[in-house]
Amino acid sequence: MNMKESNNTNDVILIGAGIMSATLGTFLKKLEPSWQIKIFERMDRVTAESSEAWNNAGTGHSAFCELNYTPEMEDGSINIDKAVKIAASFEVSKEFWSTLVQEGIIEDPTNTLRRIPHMSFVWGDENTEYLRKRYEALKKHHLFSDMEFSNNYDEIAQWMPLIMEGRDRNEKLAATCMDIGTDVNFGALSRSMFSYLENADGVELKLHHEVEDIKRLDNGDWQLEIKNLDTGKTDTYTTKFVFIGAGGGSLPLLEKSDIPEGRGYGGFPISGKWLVCNKPDLIEQHCAKVYGKASVGSPPMSVPHLDTRVIDGKKALLFGPYAGFSTKFLKHGSYMDLPQSIKWNNIWPLISAGVHNIPLTKYLIEQVTQSPEDRLEALSEYMPTAKMEDWELMDAGQRVQVIKKDEKEGGILEFGTEVVYAKDGSLATLLGASPGASTSVSIMLDLMKKCFPGLEATEKWQKELKRLIPSYGQSLAKDAALAKATRERTTELLHLREVAFS
Repeated sequence: MNMKESNNTNDVILIGAGIMSATLGTFLKKLEPSWQIKIFERMDRVTAESSEAWNNAGTGHSAFCELNYTPEMEDGSINIDKAVKIAASFEVSKEFWSTLVQEGIIEDPTNTLRRIPHMSFVWGDENTEYLRKRYEALKKHHLFSDMEFSNNYDEIAQWMPLIMEGRDRNEKLAATCMDIGTDVNFGALSRSMFSYLENADGVELKLHHEVEDIKRLDNGDWQLEIKNLDTGKTDTYTTKFVFIGAGGGSLPLLEKSDIPEGRGYGGFPISGKWLVCNKPDLIEQHCAKVYGKASVGSPPMSVPHLDTRVIDGKKALLFGPYAGFSTKFLKHGSYMDLPQSIKWNNIWPLISAGVHNIPLTKYLIEQVTQSPEDRLEALSEYMPTAKMEDWELMDAGQRVQVIKKDEKEGGILEFGTEVVYAKDGSLATLLGASPGASTSVSIMLDLMKKCFPGLEATEKWQKELKRLIPSYGQSLAKDAALAKATRERTTELLHLREVAFS
């Protein structure tokens, strides 16, 4: 493409004002203070979509309680590899956030992170045996050495009284507990970083601006056509590097970039709803994030959990999420998002993934057609004394699960987070969902290695990265002493000594 005239030349353009752009922008401004960075967001405020507190689970994903991160293999063993990777990644996130506290970028860490125990709870012979084996496998690793297991009714009742009230004492039950779990307000966390960026030289945050087109120029730079939704005027911007971190809106923008590496990707949107407790005395009886097992065929984002949340300093109690289907890719998106994302290069992967995920389709149909009585029945499995009048239904966020080409299957549905890179590293697009925000720091560290390899290896960058993340370049998953020292530092700086509301 030929160069259009543009007075808006930049080093970096970040698309989307959520946790990912906030993290990458903060890193790059620390590493290269002279760079010109622009951030564009289609909404009129930052963190309006997936990063907003009510639009996500608020769980600091450490694999302490999320059973889908520890699959049971055909031989009956438990694979903990993914759990260890996620746990180590969250520790790295806490390291970075702790440094931001030291620098005053995060002014009040108690507004962003609270210590809330993470628990798993199951019932029935097969599930309780699985949880026991999971506990035994995880307990051997230093990142999970503090995990507790119980199949004793009275002990579990001390951990989660609201869940055990009214439950049959003879029922086969089991639970695990990690006392050092966290609740994270990713919206507040992101806003702290955006506040820092807005006040930094060379950074401009433009809200209510929508990217209409992305084209590669002959000189290797990128040109973006961006519309000001307040004035209706479209301006041209050029940049050396583009990060697309627009949540569900990332896939259409990846398609506009037309990089060969992005061809064949599709998206499957899944919406969600929460039941939110409106009875203060019930809210006070629960202080944990309790995760169960997902139904067969259901996506990981629909794993049922009864959560204590802390949003803007106020304690809340949520159950869900209840999954649903919408053709929107964003909560504030268009019903045409899914149809418009279908191209010749991804139609076969989309069809193939659909054929191979019939149980998921069936599950979503059941979820969409649920009545209030159906939702109460699901809640009652975790809280036998639940009454519908004590709960209100609230919309959660919108997620787009990744569908990509596969040589054997034609197309497969991915439930994790994936970054698609242009071959030369000049453009990167983040797709997918969980555990996303919790591992945002590790994701951005990997991104910078791939997109800025010449700079990442310099003494300047290495020194600054080690200042921001003291364990940088070392493995918290392999070094038990380092992991312990890291947790002690972050616990102190993030004020995580005491369990919130205990």
